[in-house]
Amino acid sequence: MSNPIFQALNGGRPQQGPQGMIQNFQRFMRQFQGQDPTKILNDLISSGKVSQQQLDMAQRQAQQMRHMFADAEKMFKS
Repeated sequence: MSNPIFQALNGGRPQQGPQGMIQNFQRFMRQFQGQDPTKILNDLISSGKVSQQQLDMAQRQAQQMRHMFADAEKMFKS
């Protein structure tokens, strides 16, 4: 299942392999550099592009990924 937050922020462009994912992420970062992420999310919710339920799901996924990256980082530091 695709992430509706990423789709809304990224214009729905599909990722094409690891290189495409990196390019999409770089584009995403440039597009939102210097902006308030809370305001962006609130605007997406108030506009109806993203529901509160979708935001909650994306936040849970991000939290899970944070733990995975932290575990991976520990493996490389050892």
